[in-house]
Amino acid sequence: MSTREDTLTGEDRLFLTASPHIKAPDSTPRIMWNVVGSLVPVVLVAIYYFGPSAILVMAAATAGAMGTEWIFGPKKSLWDGSAAITGILLGLCLPAGFPLWMAFVGGAFGVAFGKLVFGGLGQNPFNPALVGRAFLQAAFPTAITTWPSTAMEWSAWRGPNFAVPLLTGDSGADVVTAATPLGLWKFEGEITDVFGLMIGNTGGSLGETAGILILLCGGYLAVRKYLNWRIPAGIFITVFVFSEILYLINGELYPPPFFMLFSGGLMLGAMYMATDMVTSPVTNLGAWIFAVGIGILVVLIRVWGGLPEGVMYAILFMNAFVPFIDRATQPRVFGHLPQRVKGVKA
Repeated sequence: MSTREDTLTGEDRLFLTASPHIKAPDSTPRIMWNVVGSLVPVVLVAIYYFGPSAILVMAAATAGAMGTEWIFGPKKSLWDGSAAITGILLGLCLPAGFPLWMAFVGGAFGVAFGKLVFGGLGQNPFNPALVGRAFLQAAFPTAITTWPSTAMEWSAWRGPNFAVPLLTGDSGADVVTAATPLGLWKFEGEITDVFGLMIGNTGGSLGETAGILILLCGGYLAVRKYLNWRIPAGIFITVFVFSEILYLINGELYPPPFFMLFSGGLMLGAMYMATDMVTSPVTNLGAWIFAVGIGILVVLIRVWGGLPEGVMYAILFMNAFVPFIDRATQPRVFGHLPQRVKGVKA
């Protein structure tokens, strides 16, 4: 009687594969395109409040990111969805009236110098969308801080979207500008109604819309385990507690905690940028440390910094510490003694 072993050929017996032998159904493209899909409601709300200008700004930023990935990236990397996420998130960080050529350049810079220069997806230390945003902040500070009002007619252009590259110009649009809620508080001492911040009917960037909706969309990713929930939770808790302490000390000088949570780009940054799998810690303890650092820096910059917003700088700053956080929070390998006591008999 023959056995299964007898029926195997020599080639079958020598067939070896590397671990893991059991693979999860999720792949990098599947995860990335799920993230893109979760951003669709946020994009639609931005279009609802800011009109056709919002469509063009996000499209220009995405075209710059994906075009750069297509030209300089590895073969087939364009279709993994990472460049699309970079472009969409960058577009959501910009005002609706932002010149399209600047948005395109920002998307290209974010992918080129925020990802490809380090070797591509999985090797970049900083969030590419925020790298692009930081470049635009330094290169075009006036354009990136000109905030159109949501009170304009929906079909009206929100600013010089069609300005000629590298030339001072105007699209001819009659633009109504408005300060952001954080700007109103920091420079005029005015607190915007929190409900308006939650539903997004305020001035600011395209992504400063509908904080509740951003929470729900990010919650979907957390349920699918496409992000570590500890990072946004840690950021929100830290910002709330730090702001509450300041508010209790002097409620006339410092804003209430819910205002700090729902104003600016905190919701978008905490749910979609700080949780980037590549640029965030891999350990759960590290995720808490990373989140607390971001939360503290956001409040410090907003309250005592020269700019009303600090989410971008807080995340980029903590991105730089991720390798050190990962190294310090790695769990001890089972069966191994700590390095300092190796050679000592138990």
